[in-house]
Amino acid sequence: MPIDSGSKDRYAVAAQEDRSAPRTRLSIPATLRPSGTRGFQTVVNDLSLSGFSALAVNRIHPGTLCWLTLPQMESLEGHVVWWDNGLVGCAFHRLLNPIIFESIIDRWTGNPVYRSDP
Repeated sequence: MPIDSGSKDRYAVAAQEDRSAPRTRLSIPATLRPSGTRGFQTVVNDLSLSGFSALAVNRIHPGTLCWLTLPQMESLEGHVVWWDNGLVGCAFHRLLNPIIFESIIDRWTGNPVYRSDP
């Protein structure tokens, strides 16, 4: 599903002004594959239900379709919202499931959350 330029602009402004979901700082080795190119190894610097930022030495233009693959997970589809001096910010096309998000955070921050059954 193509993203129209007006939607991208609104998302970029919202992402900078008032993020749609809190971001958690972490460090996850991953693979990022922009559309039409080979994937490359990267490190995810922060993650939210709606997106992430990661290292990307080469410029990736906003609007570029991409796939993020985290360890032991299927690829997550998104698009580039911004690139700045070796960092790329991307929005997922589908929000992460909150349970999967919490599982990733627990695993990569070293702060497991234990829940009792209701």
